[in-house]
Amino acid sequence: METILGVVVGIILLGGIFGFFFEYRVRRPDTLVLYESKGRIVLREGLFYPRHFSLQLKRTTHPIQLNIVVTAVGNLEVSVKLVGSVAPSVEHIESLIRVGGWHSDAVAKAADEAQVLMQGLIKEYTERSEIHVLTSTGILKYLNDQSSLLEENLGLELVSLAVQSLDPTDTEVADALRQREKARLIEQTEQLNQQARAQAAKAKYQADEEIAALNHAVELKKVALNKQLLDEESALAHQRLEEELERSRMRLAFEKEEVEVLKNSPELLMLTPQAARLAEASQNLKSARTVISLTPHELEHGSEILSLFQSLLQKALEGKKDT
Repeated sequence: METILGVVVGIILLGGIFGFFFEYRVRRPDTLVLYESKGRIVLREGLFYPRHFSLQLKRTTHPIQLNIVVTAVGNLEVSVKLVGSVAPSVEHIESLIRVGGWHSDAVAKAADEAQVLMQGLIKEYTERSEIHVLTSTGILKYLNDQSSLLEENLGLELVSLAVQSLDPTDTEVADALRQREKARLIEQTEQLNQQARAQAAKAKYQADEEIAALNHAVELKKVALNKQLLDEESALAHQRLEEELERSRMRLAFEKEEVEVLKNSPELLMLTPQAARLAEASQNLKSARTVISLTPHELEHGSEILSLFQSLLQKALEGKKDT
């Protein structure tokens, strides 16, 4: 009996171990494991999970591609080719299951719905835009701004997006747009050339203005130096004039003193150079009249010396006549 009980227990244990390895799997890092709890889709975070009660979703990106024809203002058709990639959004996983279903290919089904949604967004954008203002950058910006709709409604995260081509379907319209773009480029190039010329002229004007200012400053400095030189020369001339006036005053003072001495002692007039010349002339020419010439410097002694000298000569002549 105990043997049978042991066998049964062993069978149960072996069955449990076999059932564990048969049912549970190891979660891979690139996989999302989902399960339902109380009517909500919950993400499993453990290492092991039961495969029959869980859903595996790849976290890798899924490519999307659009090749559509839309219309711009004026019912002008435009061909748009767009490529990108999407991935499951963990924060909106319930929306992904609601769109793609409880299947491992839920991301692919949601990606198809994303293409439909993006097609509607592109059509909405182009229908209210002029054909000549439609650009790949504008479409991408608009789709990136509306990327929250993919997450909230489809549970997908927009990973990458690019516009491969954006061309009018009508060849005449395409040629007109190309000619318009060519004309715009030529006009822009001409504007850039004119701006470059204006900048060069402005730079030359500024350089000439700076050179003129420097030349003006140099001239002002020269004038200031010349004025300083003239002031120094004027001061030197003034100093020389004062020295000359001082010497003249000293000479005049000396002559005044000499005049005073001669005035007080008239006999000293015989010792003057004029009297000496008079005596010499009277000795050489006894019967001749003596002419005495006085230099301008000698005349500076003044009228008093001349008067005294004349008086002395007069007395001498009178004495000679008497003799």
